[in-house]
Amino acid sequence: METANREFERWLASDEVTEAEKEEMRALSAEEIEDAFGKDIAFGTAGLRGVMAMGTNRMNRFTVRRAAAGVAGWVKGTGAEKPKVVIAYDSRHHSAEFALETALVIAACGVEADLFDDLRPTPELSYAVRRLHADAGVVITASHNPSAYNGFKAYGPDGGQMANEAADACLAEMEKVDLLNVPVMDRDEAEEKGLLVMLGEDVDSHYIAHVLSQRTQPEITKTAKEPIKLVYTPLHGAGAVPVQRALAEAGHSMVFPVAEQLFPDGAFPTVASPNPETPAALELGRRLADSVGADTVIGTDPDSDRAAICIRDKAGWRQLTGNQIGCLLLEYLLRTGHYGPGAYAVTTIVSTRMAGEICRAYKAELNLVLTGFKYIAETIENKAKEGIDAFVLGFEESCGYLTGGYIRDKDAVIASLLIADMALYYKEKGMTLCDAIDKMYERYGYFLEKQISFEEKGVGAMERITAVTDMLREKGAAALEAFGSARMEDLMKDRSRGLPKSNVLLYSFENGWAAVRPSGTEPKLKVYVGVRGKDKADAEALLAKLEETARNAIAGK
Repeated sequence: METANREFERWLASDEVTEAEKEEMRALSAEEIEDAFGKDIAFGTAGLRGVMAMGTNRMNRFTVRRAAAGVAGWVKGTGAEKPKVVIAYDSRHHSAEFALETALVIAACGVEADLFDDLRPTPELSYAVRRLHADAGVVITASHNPSAYNGFKAYGPDGGQMANEAADACLAEMEKVDLLNVPVMDRDEAEEKGLLVMLGEDVDSHYIAHVLSQRTQPEITKTAKEPIKLVYTPLHGAGAVPVQRALAEAGHSMVFPVAEQLFPDGAFPTVASPNPETPAALELGRRLADSVGADTVIGTDPDSDRAAICIRDKAGWRQLTGNQIGCLLLEYLLRTGHYGPGAYAVTTIVSTRMAGEICRAYKAELNLVLTGFKYIAETIENKAKEGIDAFVLGFEESCGYLTGGYIRDKDAVIASLLIADMALYYKEKGMTLCDAIDKMYERYGYFLEKQISFEEKGVGAMERITAVTDMLREKGAAALEAFGSARMEDLMKDRSRGLPKSNVLLYSFENGWAAVRPSGTEPKLKVYVGVRGKDKADAEALLAKLEETARNAIAGK
């Protein structure tokens, strides 16, 4: 408490803090002061993420400046002759402000800051880092978190999320800086010196051309008997312009945007959470689809790196999971694409095991990596170095997908276009995407999965999450033996999969699996469970039993 109070008083005494900001601070309770000022907001491999408020453990212009100084210091330390960082931002409150602060801090460090002139999707940032030969990238976003959150996401020169070593180096540079005294260059001076460069349509047009190049059936919109009707919602985020542009340029002429959610708004006023994975987020999309006679609703999150879909089924609307969409895309691409020898896909250890069955059927290789799209990006990079250029798809169960391999983060713009093409492909066969996934269950087995989150709040939240993880680690496979005989792998110690050390417990059963890991950005324990049943009823019963077993284990029963 002493450390928090000392830092709190230092901020109150600083001329850098405005009177309005000080008023916000004075309204804090003692417990809130401890949580806001008792430690620094963590800078991990995904950068920063947290609630926007005053404090060293919050997202505000001071913590953003410090992170920007860390990235600039790391870039300069690499010895780049003309160092450059690309910066993008989404529709959240303060995103544009934080992005400009980032750019002007980077400029003050003598590094060129290339800043997009308006909000852009996160995957376009990844694309721009590579196209512009930048040394790093930053995007201001908190992905699909609630509106109170924002974040600072850092990227390496390969366009992928910053590697562990680089993140550690950035943190070391940040620790050299007093966050209340970070140099910030005047905007006019930065532009005059060529240290602030604004990006716009030139990058956009090349990015959209790349998105269109990922289609395996570029003629399908011309040869189909009739167009498919699609409803699209960006959920008030950055996907509105690029997704609609890509669909239009691809020839999808019957796209109906959800007007209430079309324009950027960091309050996300029409949804409780701007996460397209939740059925409630796509409710307005379903209503519009009912009125226009569309069978498919596509939604993207605020920074447009995740995509989810609802499909009209015989019994009504059915929202497909990220695992189902990933498997649909994987089989569609393998069936309609031409990848040659060495075809491979990448998914995570917490995603569906159906992906392995699909790859076996098409004689493609499946690579399993840790949770986090940066590990998928690293696999693509390593394969490219080996001369293997037959990447089919990378996907995560949390509705993130990528093809092509040039971009190194999940891309909902590409995914939305491929989903539209795929829906039209099956429509030509008299099928919906629900029919297609059901056919896949018949062919590969009935796979079902679920994620369960256990969240802690307040002081000591992360410590309580760690304690639960340690308890499960100590119990070993016996923690879940109520479901059946299990094998537990502790990825902090077990290297048999060739994966980096990670705080993950992985359980394997005869007809299922489970994984437990603390979130890297929030005080949450994430538990993933999956089963393979003989049919739907069998799979649902198995999944319910495994979920109950996992919940009891977390509760210490």
